[in-house]
Amino acid sequence: MTHSPGGTISESRARAGYRDRVNWLAKLMIAPAVLYVVAMIGLPFFLALLYSLSDATTGEPNFRFVGLRNFGAALADPVFRQSLKNTFFFALVSQVLVILLSRLLATALMKEFHGKWLARFLVMLPWTAPIALGTIGWLWMLDSIFSPIDWVLRRLGLLGTPGALLGPMQNLYWLGQPALAMASVILVHVWRLLPLATVIQMAGLSSIPRDLLEAAEVDGASPWRRTREITIPLTLPIISIAFLFGLVFTFTDVTVVYVLTRGGPVHHTQVLSTWTFFKGIEGGDLAQGAAISLFLFPILAGLAALMLRLARKSEVV
Repeated sequence: MTHSPGGTISESRARAGYRDRVNWLAKLMIAPAVLYVVAMIGLPFFLALLYSLSDATTGEPNFRFVGLRNFGAALADPVFRQSLKNTFFFALVSQVLVILLSRLLATALMKEFHGKWLARFLVMLPWTAPIALGTIGWLWMLDSIFSPIDWVLRRLGLLGTPGALLGPMQNLYWLGQPALAMASVILVHVWRLLPLATVIQMAGLSSIPRDLLEAAEVDGASPWRRTREITIPLTLPIISIAFLFGLVFTFTDVTVVYVLTRGGPVHHTQVLSTWTFFKGIEGGDLAQGAAISLFLFPILAGLAALMLRLARKSEVV
């Protein structure tokens, strides 16, 4: 059987045109990402919904429908309310510090100086180290007896003597006092997220046209005015993205609080993610753990929508 040259060319064009259709190509390219989201996020989320409406436990993982009883029990739990308040405080304070410090670091690292590569390498180290390993290191540094931070403070005369600025005691007991424990958790989390935020901010600063800054400098604009009227508006979408990623990481982080304080002392550093783990996994109440975890969904969804909208409005302006 033979085909005319014209027929062969027509069939090839038809096949090529079918492959080159924008709609089909777009669906084909996005399909792996959709499958990944469904497999890694959609299915666990659906299972969490089912568990939250049941009385399932680790000893008896059945799906006996109990309605919204688990959500009501969670709202009536004082530990849950404390965890919710701690989560917002922990997330907002740590992210404000991350954004401010990352901007200072990014601005400094954009300058030319000797050892610039080494400074960038040291800034990135906390992000490359496993979070559990890094937090264990901080657990030693914040030890109530052998803390090297307390040793330095004692050597500087700030601790351990009558009239010392931080008090006459030999140790501060970083993880044993409510205020110091929360400050310690925030410190470690800021140390963890600072490298990522710094890299994002450096990318934003690098995208600003140099001639625009040079023209403003020639016109006599002060450094503060250049930052307020040029740098911040042009990098606001990048800052929004860094803030969004930081909030997501903070709201869902378990490791820092679990390793350092396990929510103590007396739940003063308990957050929703750790309380979900303690209630659902260690406590064996899968239904309650699932219900508590679902309180994070509207919070994260709302934050994501708000920050993305702010970023889009900034780009339009």
